[in-house]
Amino acid sequence: MDITTMFYMIILIVITGLFIFWLLLKSRNMQLWIISYFRQILKNKKTNDQVKHIYVCLADHYEPYLNNVTQRKAHQRVKRWVKNYPVIAFKHTDSFGNHPQHTYFYPEEEYDEWVLEQIKILCDKGIGDLEIHLHHDDDTSENLTITLNKFKQLLYDKHGFLRKDSNNVITYGFIHGNWALDNSRPDGKWCGVDDEIDVLLKTGCKFDMTMPSAPSDTQTSTINSIYLAKEDGLRKSHDTGKTFNKGIPIKEDELLMIQGPLTLDWNNRKFGIIPRIDAGELSFDAPPTAERVELWEKCGISLPDVENHIFIKLHTHGLDDSNSEMFFDKQGFENLWNALESRFKDSDSYKLHYVTAWQMYNKIIELSNN
Repeated sequence: MDITTMFYMIILIVITGLFIFWLLLKSRNMQLWIISYFRQILKNKKTNDQVKHIYVCLADHYEPYLNNVTQRKAHQRVKRWVKNYPVIAFKHTDSFGNHPQHTYFYPEEEYDEWVLEQIKILCDKGIGDLEIHLHHDDDTSENLTITLNKFKQLLYDKHGFLRKDSNNVITYGFIHGNWALDNSRPDGKWCGVDDEIDVLLKTGCKFDMTMPSAPSDTQTSTINSIYLAKEDGLRKSHDTGKTFNKGIPIKEDELLMIQGPLTLDWNNRKFGIIPRIDAGELSFDAPPTAERVELWEKCGISLPDVENHIFIKLHTHGLDDSNSEMFFDKQGFENLWNALESRFKDSDSYKLHYVTAWQMYNKIIELSNN
């Protein structure tokens, strides 16, 4: 084989390898965020001897009627949850004696008075809170505004959830169903509202916790960040935004985005080659482990000037039957809280905080004002 032929063969192998790599990225929609991932790896984080404060929030897409089950089945799911969750939660505390907090992002389209009463029992015990979740399709700005305003009023007046701000406006946190915030799916399904960020702001939304959504094609290019999104009238206005930091006021047209961790787990590789995506999801297929806790910490989600305060927003569909089995029968909650407490509570270098979504939002605002 002459040198010229060898040269062309090497070029062909390189091009083929790059093409296969690109196909692998596309298969998991990683092309949307992989550049941000490598950029964050290369970024030098500020280091100091300060104690690290770790704030952990579990945001549950709490859907009793998941997979269109009957009311009887939905109520069975909730009864099991209400019976088992407090027993385990009350066995655990953070560095300040607070029990694990569970935030129920409850879907408007699955309203069930009995279920909301059961969630209220748990919240009144001091182990949870409730915010708003919504699945919709082919919607309009006008209808979405009516839907959100009616639902938040119902939650506040009838069930004692949410809260009012200094202007007497009922406020809430939000997670979009099917991850399709601001009509971000390329096919336009599961939303339909291109100006959804504005609608959320005008109806009293203070923060969004939809992201990350990988491997969905709704995933933003911005990852592992707390930032301010502004509506631009186009789909996926929250793809990028202004980094939130100390001394930066939130304007009326800016929505605070609180993202959960998104990273690659190089110690858990498919076929022994391809690193698996860790998007902070807890499920039957992705149970909590001590190794994952370390990965979430390394994502370093914080305000730039106070990087010793790290925010870990996890998410789950807790009432999915297989996920409930993982949490209760396979000791998922025990493993999660044991791993968190072992790493962050039992060390002089850390302080562990169990917080609700609203408490996490308030802490971020507090840090930005100090």
